[in-house]
Amino acid sequence: KRQLVGVTPDRFEELVTQLKWRTFAEGDGEALYELGVGDDGEAHGLDDSAFTESIETLRKMASAIDCDCSVAHERRTRDGKRCATCLIRAKTSARQHKEIRITTLGNVDSGKSTMLGVLTRGGLDNGRGLARGGVFRHKHELESGRTSAISQQIIGFAPDGSVVNYHNPEVRETHQLTWTQIVSASSKVIHFSDLAGHERYLRTTMHGIAGVQPDFGMMCVDANRGGIVGMTKEHLSIMLGLKVPFFVVVTKIDMAAAENRNATIDALKKLLKKNKTPLLVKDERDVMTSVQNVAGGVITPIFQVSCVTGEGLDLVRTFLNHLPSRRSFAPLAGNEALVHLDDSFAVPGIGTVVAGLVVSGTIETKDELLLGPNGNGEFIPVAIKSSMNKRVPVDRVTCGSSGSWALKARKAGQHVHKDDVRKGMILCAPSLNPRACWQFQAEVVILSHPTTLKLGYAPILHCLTVRQCARIVKMEGKDVLRMGDRALVTFEWNHRPEFVKVGTRVIFREGRTKGVGVV
Repeated sequence: KRQLVGVTPDRFEELVTQLKWRTFAEGDGEALYELGVGDDGEAHGLDDSAFTESIETLRKMASAIDCDCSVAHERRTRDGKRCATCLIRAKTSARQHKEIRITTLGNVDSGKSTMLGVLTRGGLDNGRGLARGGVFRHKHELESGRTSAISQQIIGFAPDGSVVNYHNPEVRETHQLTWTQIVSASSKVIHFSDLAGHERYLRTTMHGIAGVQPDFGMMCVDANRGGIVGMTKEHLSIMLGLKVPFFVVVTKIDMAAAENRNATIDALKKLLKKNKTPLLVKDERDVMTSVQNVAGGVITPIFQVSCVTGEGLDLVRTFLNHLPSRRSFAPLAGNEALVHLDDSFAVPGIGTVVAGLVVSGTIETKDELLLGPNGNGEFIPVAIKSSMNKRVPVDRVTCGSSGSWALKARKAGQHVHKDDVRKGMILCAPSLNPRACWQFQAEVVILSHPTTLKLGYAPILHCLTVRQCARIVKMEGKDVLRMGDRALVTFEWNHRPEFVKVGTRVIFREGRTKGVGVV
């Protein structure tokens, strides 16, 4: 708005209604509000008295819809007048926390796990692997310093924008809160999935990117390498194929020589310009520009950080605090419940527990659902014994949130064993009437292949949480496929039928062959 001065009671109600729509219907619990800016986007600015009154009016408007208001960024026009970007965010008690899912990508030894350790725990790294120790899941990862299994980490933001994970935001004291403590005090939770960078674990990484269904990717690049090396281009092509927007973090700038650092950034810009517009983030103004444009996939922000000195980390935290949702799940909240399962556990005293992302509807404790498909393509009736969201016991898990559920069989004498559950299964409402298929059609594009593809070619195909070998049995209008070709292809699963929805993106890679498509 240009200004919020001398607002009448009737006008105040109109503004509150508009703000409520922007915050809850469009923004999923948060919104950015510009003051001193006209409807045409031109920054006119406000004098000190008008600025103060406008901020106070906006805070009253936010309070009327049970939200907090904080100034995210303030700037001045050429004539010295003030403009502000304000963050409106729902209070913790007003709604379930907002969740944004981010996967880490990049070559081996680029500092992905260290970056997550510093962001989620607050303490700086010692340069010898201190921060990444809290992220690794296995002993051999600690010994080698390389991630091999997908690790989950969270960072929570309070309604005022402060980081919940840190005991003291000023000195970033290192201590570890439980997920329950973080989630209960947060109105926004960033859910990180730390993926492996080594080529040996590429299948695990591809499954993580496709199965986690991230909102954004965080690409880590080592500033000391002097260019783009290893698996970075591979991961970049996967993100572009799945149309997932991402941002880049150039790490280890404290130990990189100036020529290596500049060469790395120049190589990044050259690579990104083929598909995106790179933006080197230097201050908070660049952060706000990135926040407003990154979800569209046009701009790719580039941050420069050091996990040892802390340089640049505050800009990354500010970016994460204001990062918007890429997808709106609100229109799907009233649909039939559907979860794509990405993990399963056997918990002593509880039984079989499954985990995944709720992509439509709501799942409540004691709901009666279908689990499948099994090896015969059948779906078995199960009931929800208990639910958890971010390791916090809850009565329901809504659309757009990840959760875990303890299951029991609905038929007497039957049991749900962990061995009966696998990645790629779904949990859904019976009214969805799910069907498993042996064959499906997808419009695919071959990104790279040294020779030609023919009937009978059988790559490992990733489709959300499904990962299985599928064979090409038919190609519409073509006998062979070469690099750059687009065709309607019929695939057939090799081992068992799977649940596949129309419109889902698929990706396959086998040796030096890569391709993406849409069912």
